[in-house]
Amino acid sequence: MKGNSSFVGLGNSSFASLTPAPATADEAEPWVRGELIRSLMRAARGSYLLAAALMPAMVGLSWGHVPRWQLFLWLFLGIVATSFRVWGERVYMRDYADKDSTAQQEYVDRYSFLWMGSAFAWGLSILIFFERTPIVNQFMSWLIVAGVATFPLNGLALYPPLLKRYVNMLFMTMMSAVAYRVVQLEFMRPHFHYGFLLLPVLHWGLLLRSGRRIHETARNSFELLFHNHILISSLTQQRQAAVSAVAMKNRFLASAAHDMRQPVLALSLYADWLRNEPELVEEIAPKIVRATHAVNALFDSLFDLARIDSGQVKLHIERVDVAQLLHDLELQYRPVAEAKGLRFRVHTTSGVILTDPIRVRRMLGNLLANAIKYTAEGGVLLAARQTREGLRVEVWDTGIGIAREHLRDVFLEFYKVADHAGTSDGFGLGLAIVARLSHALGHPVSVRSRLGRGSVFRVALHDADESTAQTRISGAVG
Repeated sequence: MKGNSSFVGLGNSSFASLTPAPATADEAEPWVRGELIRSLMRAARGSYLLAAALMPAMVGLSWGHVPRWQLFLWLFLGIVATSFRVWGERVYMRDYADKDSTAQQEYVDRYSFLWMGSAFAWGLSILIFFERTPIVNQFMSWLIVAGVATFPLNGLALYPPLLKRYVNMLFMTMMSAVAYRVVQLEFMRPHFHYGFLLLPVLHWGLLLRSGRRIHETARNSFELLFHNHILISSLTQQRQAAVSAVAMKNRFLASAAHDMRQPVLALSLYADWLRNEPELVEEIAPKIVRATHAVNALFDSLFDLARIDSGQVKLHIERVDVAQLLHDLELQYRPVAEAKGLRFRVHTTSGVILTDPIRVRRMLGNLLANAIKYTAEGGVLLAARQTREGLRVEVWDTGIGIAREHLRDVFLEFYKVADHAGTSDGFGLGLAIVARLSHALGHPVSVRSRLGRGSVFRVALHDADESTAQTRISGAVG
């Protein structure tokens, strides 16, 4: 049968818990790492331009004391390093900015040479002023180099491997340049005492130590932000679930009161009629019995839903012979169908599953009862099939069918399709119970239907686990 379809599965049921599982360290780590690198790139954006602006100042402090070709060569090297930084930023914005944490880390690792190039250029600046310019000029040049080393610390510390590469390249180049100048001066005593050269080494260690602390602080902040987001999302979903639960409860009570009023009113009218005309007892008594059965059926369904939603249903998983299960259902529902003038056919297949026999019989029984109820002519087919995914039981009918827009809602409590023949005497609870038990037992239910042509409900009979099923029953509360 071709037609519209809907599916009720473990993750799609309206009664599944909306509260997300607590975030673990493993779940937080990728997000935190990605945000740290994004913050690093935001902090680095344009910062190299400030360093580049200091290059002319360095050249000016050495002007007249160093051959011009050396100054221009160093300046050209700095411009090249800055140009590569501009290019690298464009690559990031184009190809990596919106990617996940893995891509973010891949970019920083792949293009770390951009930062190392800048560090190398500034490390070589020692060659143009150390022991070549007046002491005041050297002091100013050292301050500029120290500033260039310290300024990007807050950004680079967000990704410690990049900080280490940058700082190590800068200071190793600096110390190599200092050593070269000392050898070039034939170890003659410079203007500065040799002890002064310990200051860059101390600065080197201080930057690495400070970077670790900055990284820990930033990481803790992002982890706190992540868990705050999870908490806010959880509270929002719980609030929405609570509002939905209140609305459902109100609808539940209103529908129950409405559906109970009709048989109770009928009982009252029959009782008055019988009191005034006792000779009509044979005619009125069957009507009283039918009205009483209707009230009892409603109460039974309400109690079933209440027990499931409160987690009080105790499931008993055991091996169930599918052929015998269908035979038992045939014995129960064939007379009902034939009394209505419908054909009732059964197609069985051998197979054994692990499930709760009482609850799965209730599921299939509700589907058969609906099929018979909403079929005026034709027949009902109860069939079991072996599929690639396992055993599947199907209930076919040639009844009135269900429109596409109602397929999902028919599994809700007290839902009745408006202006649908045959729904006036129903309570709208049969499929709601089917959906609850489907969720608990792990037997997904799907439906295909066409108006005026009939419907087919399919139940996938996967093996159920008792502890898992009982957990699902408990988890459906609220």
